[in-house]
Amino acid sequence: MNGIPPSAATARERSDADPGGDGGTPLSNGLKQRHLSMIALGGVIGAGLFVGSGAGIAAAGPSIVLAYAVSGALVMLIMRMLGEMAAANPASGSFSVHAGRSIGPWAGFTAGWMFTALLCVAVAAEAIGAAGIMTQWFPGTQTWMWVLLFMVIFCGANLAAVSNFGEFEFWFAALKVAAIGIFLILGLLAIFGALPGTAAPGTAHLTGDGGFLPKGVDGLMVGLLASVFAYGGLETVTIAAAESKDPVRGVARAVRTAMWRIALFYVGSMAIIVTVIPWNEPSLTKSGPYVAVLDYLDIPAAGQIMNVVILVALLSAMNANIYGSSRMAFSLTSRGQGPAFLGKVSGGVPRRAVVFCSAFGFLAVLLSFWWPTTVFQWLLNMVGAAVLVVWGFIAAAQLRMRRQLERESPEKLVVKMWAFPFLTWVALAGIAVVLLLMLRDGDQRVQLLFTGGFAVVLAAIGLLRSKLGRTPVEGERTAAG
Repeated sequence: MNGIPPSAATARERSDADPGGDGGTPLSNGLKQRHLSMIALGGVIGAGLFVGSGAGIAAAGPSIVLAYAVSGALVMLIMRMLGEMAAANPASGSFSVHAGRSIGPWAGFTAGWMFTALLCVAVAAEAIGAAGIMTQWFPGTQTWMWVLLFMVIFCGANLAAVSNFGEFEFWFAALKVAAIGIFLILGLLAIFGALPGTAAPGTAHLTGDGGFLPKGVDGLMVGLLASVFAYGGLETVTIAAAESKDPVRGVARAVRTAMWRIALFYVGSMAIIVTVIPWNEPSLTKSGPYVAVLDYLDIPAAGQIMNVVILVALLSAMNANIYGSSRMAFSLTSRGQGPAFLGKVSGGVPRRAVVFCSAFGFLAVLLSFWWPTTVFQWLLNMVGAAVLVVWGFIAAAQLRMRRQLERESPEKLVVKMWAFPFLTWVALAGIAVVLLLMLRDGDQRVQLLFTGGFAVVLAAIGLLRSKLGRTPVEGERTAAG
């Protein structure tokens, strides 16, 4: 790709850092290209799409298609920037490493620990959601039993070779892709009147139930906020790339193909849903949009089939988030920005970091039982807008790193950000707009303030560590604690 032979690309990845710029004992390289492709693909299809999109449809009506298209365009820009940096310098710390090198160690510290906290809290939320489905199927069981079982399974899978994580995600993603593919086909058949027992709806539901913007621009803005946070999870592929045999080409291919996946799975799904079924149908929020559409089309056992898919999506997210959080925690520690005991690598796996992140997630679950409206809610609020903070660091880091790469190592620009620097500034402006929209909504404002406070605290700690000389220059550390 761009004239770089495979041997040179692989050698560069191994020499830039151990692994990919983190310093410390090398992780394994057990992930294959098919794993990376499916991790990228599965990261696009999460529980937020299957369930959470119902609230966005209820708020925006048919204009949810526009909301997902706009937020999808922003995510494409973020992923392109991240892909440029990850292909140039693969690292298990991904954007944390890039921010540390380009902006300063405090930025890498802030972005890294914020993302780690986000993933750990997400593990808890997903475990609770998955356990809720299981208790519906097995009424005599308790939520905590299923949470514990899931935690043990996925902690164990991540403690073993990284190829185990890759295999889990490969098959999880394959099932999700198959499910959404079947949904898209059934939806298109229904739209064109080719599905037995259904008539072509035409544009009746797009324009006949209050119009394309039934709740005006305000409704569209609420839908935009809902859609932005549904795209979380794409960043994991650039973390995983550092543990593949050819990370440069792996991440480049995954990022490039993510573009059409976003358009197909998110925007395409929303278009089919609001075309087939009225946007104000109560079942969209009660049962979830996918179940609602399948029930509307009289597809047998639709609810149970989609519950299985949603369960798989939640378990897939749990698995990926334990992996992502443990690698980020390990990367931070190997750069001298975390507790030294997390830096131990055994068999190519940072097992202490895996146990630490799994334990944090399980503790968060216990907090949801003990103090659901106080401590657990504070945790949720602290990470509520964390992905926007991370995206901001990615854009700022790419602005600075691109100039440096053009000047010092132009051959590393295997993936290039489009229309640089114009579209990078457009992405930063888009992030700022989303933050301003959050300030307009009461619940979102609380999350933004909590997340902002958390970010300020982390930045202050990072700056203090730098002033005290406790944080080495990015990439200089050679031992993992």
